[in-house]
Amino acid sequence: MTIARRTFLGAGALATLWTALAPKTGSGAPALEPDGFRLIEAGPAPAKVAPGAGEIHGLGYDGETPGPMLRLRLGDELKLRLLNKLDLPTTLHWLGLRISNSSAGIGDLTQPAVAPGDHFDCVLKPPDAAFALYRPHWGKNAGAQIARGLYGPIVVEEALPPQIDLEAIVALQDWRLDHDGGLDEGPLKPGEERLGGVIGANGALTPLALSPPPRGRVRLRLANASVARIMTIAIDGVRPTIIAVDGQPSEPFEPLRNQFPIGPGARFELMFDMPPELGAAVRFILKGGEASPIADEPDRPMLIFTAAGEAAPARPPFPGLPPNPLLPKEIDLARAQRIDIAFAGGGGAPLTLNGESIALPWPEKPLFRAARRAPVTLGLINKTSTIKAVRIGGHVGRLLHPLDDGWEPYWRDNVLIAPGKTAHIAFVADNPGKWPIESADPDVAAAGLRTFFEVA
Repeated sequence: MTIARRTFLGAGALATLWTALAPKTGSGAPALEPDGFRLIEAGPAPAKVAPGAGEIHGLGYDGETPGPMLRLRLGDELKLRLLNKLDLPTTLHWLGLRISNSSAGIGDLTQPAVAPGDHFDCVLKPPDAAFALYRPHWGKNAGAQIARGLYGPIVVEEALPPQIDLEAIVALQDWRLDHDGGLDEGPLKPGEERLGGVIGANGALTPLALSPPPRGRVRLRLANASVARIMTIAIDGVRPTIIAVDGQPSEPFEPLRNQFPIGPGARFELMFDMPPELGAAVRFILKGGEASPIADEPDRPMLIFTAAGEAAPARPPFPGLPPNPLLPKEIDLARAQRIDIAFAGGGGAPLTLNGESIALPWPEKPLFRAARRAPVTLGLINKTSTIKAVRIGGHVGRLLHPLDDGWEPYWRDNVLIAPGKTAHIAFVADNPGKWPIESADPDVAAAGLRTFFEVA
């Protein structure tokens, strides 16, 4: 992907790693249909992801893999028309946006899948500033389509963005290749995960190199766009502050041991100031060894920021993003509806939720119903032998402390649960409609680790 020209946002310079939604008319603005919708096409997008190898049969939006960046201001409306030029059905799902149920793009739950050659219109007006991904969400097709590059980023800007020198928007993905350097498109074996040994950043081989100025303030929006890989990211050269998780502002905190895990579909936003010396480097490293799901993988740099050019002025420490005023300051845990979800199986055995095996597409009835604005506490019980990433649709919740009624200083829609452990997450059911609770790995979700709840 090419680096867009530097533009200005408020008083800070902005440099993105995605161009804006690609204009089709050359006029400098996205092309619109006669009724005001922006057309976005899902279809083939050849790509090169291995040195010396040919093009792979990738998928993308508007011919790009990953797809074009969608960007709007808080309060703006985005009208999109998805045209399906794939040979299989698909949807356009907004992973991490708290939007209306009718626009969520969850196949067979909120809408039918979009057939090849057909189109679907959606109107988005996100209530929150956020960083999220758009991608398919339909049954057994979604994992394979995402693995071939069918995803893209969306940013909803704050009303008053912080002053920065460089914004880096980065999506990491692994590619599963065969011996000839092409995509391994064979079916998964029972219990097998869609893991690849080639790692890309924004569709190019890593490491991705960036050049902020010395002392420059960098805002990194980092997404794990892979299907199954849980990544552990370590930072060398600076101690950054995490300022948002899964699209929502957090109380600023430093990652423990200067590293953090990021599950499939999860997003982290970090702020840091470059060292003052020219040529000083900050590296974001994908940990191998025991932190990797593939044996004998080494540590590998994903991003390298190298200080270059004229030094930026020194700034006071970043105080953090303003909290989202639409999220509650407190959740009344005493009156919360409490639901336990135990998942078991895997490794070739059928996956079950609370002892039941769920066939495609979805259960006939919701796991539970909640009145609007009612507090809910979920107990996510992992009885499998592997770590599981579980996501909640349409909502974000507080991860509760295991020994008391306190919670972590951030909101999550994507939670990692170790084998044999239980995670508790509390949220307010404030978004009407049917919403999934499912594995963040689309293949595992399609195999049965999924259910839904309904908000009246």
